[in-house]
Amino acid sequence: MLLYLRVKNLALIDSAEVEFGEGLNILTGETGAGKSVVIGSVNVALGGKASRDLIRQGCDSAYVELCFQVEEEKRPLLAGKEVYPDEDGLLIISKRITPARSISRVNDETVTASRLREITGLLIDIHGQHEHQSLLYHARHLEILDEYGKERLSGLKKQVEETYRRYQEQKKELEAYREDEESRLREMDFCRFEIDEIEEANVKPGEEEELEAAFKRFSNAKRIEESLSEAGEAVRSDAVSRALRSVEGALRYDENLVKIRDSLCDVESLLGDLEREIGDYLESLEFDGEEAGRVEARLDRIRALEHKYGRTIPDILENLQKKKERLEVLEHYDALRGEAQARFEKTCGELSALSERLGALRREVAVSLASKMEESLRDLNFLDVTFTVELRKLGHFTAKGQDEAEFLISTNPGEPPRPLGQVASGGELSRIMLAIKTVLADTDQIPTLIFDEIDAGISGRTAQRVSEKLRIIGRRRQVICITHLPQIAAMADHHFAIEKSVSGGRTVTQIRPLDDQEAADELARLLGGAQITETVRQNAREMKRLADEIKKK
Repeated sequence: MLLYLRVKNLALIDSAEVEFGEGLNILTGETGAGKSVVIGSVNVALGGKASRDLIRQGCDSAYVELCFQVEEEKRPLLAGKEVYPDEDGLLIISKRITPARSISRVNDETVTASRLREITGLLIDIHGQHEHQSLLYHARHLEILDEYGKERLSGLKKQVEETYRRYQEQKKELEAYREDEESRLREMDFCRFEIDEIEEANVKPGEEEELEAAFKRFSNAKRIEESLSEAGEAVRSDAVSRALRSVEGALRYDENLVKIRDSLCDVESLLGDLEREIGDYLESLEFDGEEAGRVEARLDRIRALEHKYGRTIPDILENLQKKKERLEVLEHYDALRGEAQARFEKTCGELSALSERLGALRREVAVSLASKMEESLRDLNFLDVTFTVELRKLGHFTAKGQDEAEFLISTNPGEPPRPLGQVASGGELSRIMLAIKTVLADTDQIPTLIFDEIDAGISGRTAQRVSEKLRIIGRRRQVICITHLPQIAAMADHHFAIEKSVSGGRTVTQIRPLDDQEAADELARLLGGAQITETVRQNAREMKRLADEIKKK
């Protein structure tokens, strides 16, 4: 579960820290106090988009830190992603936002946003303030159905995805064969011309470097001759011989000069060898104009080929192989097209069979999901509800098979189920999404759920049923909920106030935990609005007492 949230220099928040507990954590506050900033900061830390505009005015950077307590059963899943909590099961996720970039870390290891979302998807699920609107899109319905039945569907879905990838590749390959005969013949002629041009040149790896060295030598032959002649004159100097004779004369008087005499002998011998080598090289050095022209012409030809077929000789040879392969295809066009057609048709058959099996399994899962959804919706004050999942077969393949799903609902007896967009209001969509989250919570085992104003558009008895449903979820999961309804706030196991104030001439948002008396006062504010009377306070205390009794049942 999420133990701790720390936010620094983010939007209206100067510095805020909050320790969450087990069960139902409720956050309330006045409109504009910064409730959305709190959930936004969590979203940012989990890999959401981090705009530099979030940095508090006058600050160099913003920082968000989340500390999770990871239960034993979750650790193997994290280990599969090479993430390891410490010995106490703690996992720290942080994000620093600067004007130049954002850096996310998991236990001090820098990670990409996509990898971060993969990791945190195992730990926390956020239902945003307007996410229920996504229920109006059919694609979302198929995702929810597959998520609910993932244990039964995942293996078959993976086979469909892999076969569909092969289907797309083979379809593209087959489309490449759809050329008219005249175009094919022109391409064959051009391929043969290019192949002949490269093969006739007979280029070899390393040849260009050798030719460049020879051309450089030919181009600078006069300079080489002058330099070596000068070196030969220096080597032929009798300075070393004179030094050797002088040391030998002194050696008669001091035997300690033997090493110096021997070294001079070695130097004299070495200089003699160098003189002979320089002489031999000078004798062999002659400028062959014809050979220099041949080398230059060969280099020009190689560079012309490089301009057409690649930057280097290995590139040219690789291009040659590709052209031979393409010519092979063009010369055996009909046979290869037939083979490609056969492979494509076989893959189509496999994909069709897999899609049929996946559709049949989805229909079984859809019946189970509809039953669970009806049960959950009745708990949320949809008293006479019918919920169905309609599966329709598409006329084409997709990476998810050939199915399209749509949720249908009837909230009145005798009325046939109809699409959500034709029946459900905004508040009803919120409750339907809460029911979906409840049902999925039984299958995905994500330990922490965050609801950002799930209560939009509801009140009265319905709000009471929503609060009871959140309480039930809170018995099995950690729930963090931002709300403006007193019925939901009264169910809190831990109640936090989000408050906005002015400090040092600047607006500051803070979060603080409430004790029992403060929680009752906050309920009174939610109940009474601008004017809080003693009667409102009594109502708040009574609401809190009734909520405590419900929680004890």
